[in-house]
Amino acid sequence: MKVALFSLMMNLPNAVTGESWTAQQEFRNVIRQAVLAEKLGFDAYGVGERHGAPFLSSSPPVVLTAIAAHTSRIRLLTTVTVLSVLDPVRVAEDYATLDHLSGGRLEMIIGKGNDPRHYPLFGITEEEQWESMAERYRLLKRLWTEENVTWVGRYRPAIEQVTTFPRPYQKSIPVWHGSASSTLSTELAAQFGEPIFSSNLFHPQAKYKALIDHYRERLAFYGHDPSQAVVGAGSGSLYLGTTGEEAIRRYRPYYNAFSVTESSKHNQSPFINLEDIIANGPALIGSPEQVIEKILQYHEAFVHQVLSISVDGLTESEQEEQLHRFAEEVLPVLRREIPSTVWNKPPALTEGDTAIPSPVSS
Repeated sequence: MKVALFSLMMNLPNAVTGESWTAQQEFRNVIRQAVLAEKLGFDAYGVGERHGAPFLSSSPPVVLTAIAAHTSRIRLLTTVTVLSVLDPVRVAEDYATLDHLSGGRLEMIIGKGNDPRHYPLFGITEEEQWESMAERYRLLKRLWTEENVTWVGRYRPAIEQVTTFPRPYQKSIPVWHGSASSTLSTELAAQFGEPIFSSNLFHPQAKYKALIDHYRERLAFYGHDPSQAVVGAGSGSLYLGTTGEEAIRRYRPYYNAFSVTESSKHNQSPFINLEDIIANGPALIGSPEQVIEKILQYHEAFVHQVLSISVDGLTESEQEEQLHRFAEEVLPVLRREIPSTVWNKPPALTEGDTAIPSPVSS
């Protein structure tokens, strides 16, 4: 199994220490996280997109470009790019630029996002989100793969004979489809024969498994081999302790603080307390053995090849502790027990480009 570390850059006072970070401290922390993740052998680092407090991740391509300058191997993901509200021409240009500056390490996860505040901010209604995303994605694909594109649609002005620059550094920037709540996202992914990334954060396993099963069924409908489906999945909060009791005790203040935020309330999670989400949901809270057992059990249901984790919100020392423990006590077992074909080969570059350049020195 491959493992990615994700961040939404949620900047709240720490639930244990009460410490508040400045925006600058949060940006520096994200870069440190990514550098440490690469050092510890993680496969990818992802930055989400939000447009409003307490999140600072309004510009993933900018943040990922900074991370690219401090790393050399780790894949860079968007988690997710909220394409339903963005201009595909701007997206094509920004992310092709990031693709070059990262040496072809970019992979994009597209989705509707998990914060309804961005719809009025960018001029669409929540009811239009799926139609908007599908239209914008079809245009983005054309802009990355064709020149002199002429197009007419509903969600941006028509374009005529447009070629965006720069062209992507990779022959094809890989795109995953974020899947959280609707078969419309899995349907779009199946049409293009592209991978999905299940959020798997706030609800029981069955909800996410149903969407993954739908994706595989629709892959077959569109003529793709479902046995070759590539699936990634998120996870609940991560906190490893020497024993399960220790992990629960140390994580409880964070759970209590997160559960009363407006963001948490919006998710409408059915779990009633920390013990419930550990027993019946995706939270990875426990001893290394307990966490491994849960990941393997979820893999039986999802058959996913990539797992994402997050340590956002913890103190900086706890973030480092948790990443070291996961890399040393959990990751080797996942590598051994769950084979993955994802990211086994270097990126396929455009003709004439034969090597991944070194990043700018930090």
